Amino acid sequence: MAKMTSLKMKKMMEARLAKPEFRTSYNRDKDTFRIEWQDTGQGITITLPNVVSKYNERGEAAVDDLEEHVIEALKIMHEEHDLSGKEKQIYPVIRATSFPTETNAGSTLVFREHTAETRVFYALDLGKSYRLIDEALLEEENWSYSWIDEIASFNVRSLDNDFKKDTVAENDFYFVAKQDGYDASRILNEAFLEEMLADAKGELAVAVPHQDVLILADIQNKAGYDILAQMTMKFFAEGRIPITSLPFIYEDKTLEPVFILAKNRPEKNEKE
Repeated sequence: MAKMTSLKMKKMMEARLAKPEFRTSYNRDKDTFRIEWQDTGQGITITLPNVVSKYNERGEAAVDDLEEHVIEALKIMHEEHDLSGKEKQIYPVIRATSFPTETNAGSTLVFREHTAETRVFYALDLGKSYRLIDEALLEEENWSYSWIDEIASFNVRSLDNDFKKDTVAENDFYFVAKQDGYDASRILNEAFLEEMLADAKGELAVAVPHQDVLILADIQNKAGYDILAQMTMKFFAEGRIPITSLPFIYEDKTLEPVFILAKNRPEKNEKE
């Protein structure tokens, strides 16, 4: 099989997404491919080397998945949405602090701070995909930030928290990966974290390397930190929507970055 390159991938994407209502462009300096609506300019920018990497791993199936995701996202961008009567479809989503707080069209997204590494945004679930909620949508309904946070927090608590367990070097690791778009969001379910903490033999660590996984770890020895760090970095590198490669320790209902609490963990009475 001939080696895939960014230019070949660009041509493949152009062929797959050739529709009169779309416009495509290629940024050679950034090695990105953009597809947008002709009439509004709203669209999606794809980093080609990332797609090439996934193509080399999975072949055409990776491009099939990307095409489906792009078409669905573009369709959602072109629709009118409201929130009234759709309260049960509103969920929180975790994003990195580097994630844009405005849409390409200039609308300010609704979000709140979470940790130094993460923020909480809010999504209207639309079935196959979702739309992040902006201030304009909130203003149409005359809803407050606290109200939408309350709705979203209630809904995330209603999600199943089934997990798979793996034990490595006497440390227990739990993986929530329901593939419903809200795996990482379950880090906001305090009751679930408290339940896991109550069952932990050691310290409870939590990681959200990308949108589609929540990792919980019962850290029972020093090796557990290293294993979790390596695991989180691997997931972060492979995720479609990466969040943070930095795990957290959960205690006293707060999340503290593991780099502060690792092998050279400060004593409780030390000041930062």
